[in-house]
Amino acid sequence: MKLARYGSKGAEKPGLVDDQGTLRDLSGHVDDIAGETLSDAGLDRLRRIDPSTLPAVDGAPRYGPCVGGVRKIACIGLNYSDHAAESNMPEPSEPIIFMKAVSALSGPYDDVEKPRGSEKMDWEVELAIVIGSRAKYVAEADAMNHVAGFAVMNDVSERSFQQDRQGQWTKGKSHDTFGPLGPWLVTRDEVGDPHELSMWLDVNGERKQTGATRTLIFTVPHLISYASQFMTLEPGDIIPTGTPPGVGQGMRPQQFLNAGDVMELGVEKLGSQRQRVIAA
Repeated sequence: MKLARYGSKGAEKPGLVDDQGTLRDLSGHVDDIAGETLSDAGLDRLRRIDPSTLPAVDGAPRYGPCVGGVRKIACIGLNYSDHAAESNMPEPSEPIIFMKAVSALSGPYDDVEKPRGSEKMDWEVELAIVIGSRAKYVAEADAMNHVAGFAVMNDVSERSFQQDRQGQWTKGKSHDTFGPLGPWLVTRDEVGDPHELSMWLDVNGERKQTGATRTLIFTVPHLISYASQFMTLEPGDIIPTGTPPGVGQGMRPQQFLNAGDVMELGVEKLGSQRQRVIAA
């Protein structure tokens, strides 16, 4: 299934995208794409609904973040072997975890703000894991049972805030709009092997990132198991899994985003996004 949330910011409704690409209203069945709806039982109940019986959504509504009720975004850094090589950094011996503020979440087609004082605003296409059931001290062999599905995320970053302003990476990752998520939550049964997905990102029509999840250093089950040793993962929590090569910081000369630039990005089977950069 492809699940979505649509409508004005803060008032999104739950939706389902059928096999013909029509967005249909799910609000008669669930309040949101969140919480118990993301569990195996909740998703199975949605699968039993005939999509043709759901009202089609008229017009071209805004798509919001495809998951509601998100309590935390636990990001993984430097998790692609080719991105580590691009960054001239050794592959980490354990996953690098950093937090991104939940307030950074935005819709996949919303404008992205360039923060005041920003000098090095960068792009990162990522495969995001969406947790479906509570996970604490999970074995790697059982980790996928806690996954509701996957989505595209642009882990927008401000490198000067991230690296030059002391402290952790969080301050360079958490500005409002720095977490476009969606357009859909695609359930794990429809995605299949998450380690065989191509991904890409363009800036102003020029290809910057081309990659594939097969170059992940740490696999999806490993990341879930590992993170669950340090924090309890709750339904709706997001784990962006890292980015392939082609970020602006890795280019020579380096390239960064400015107001007016347009990012377009996507992950195989998960859809695509488009954002325009505006001044905060």
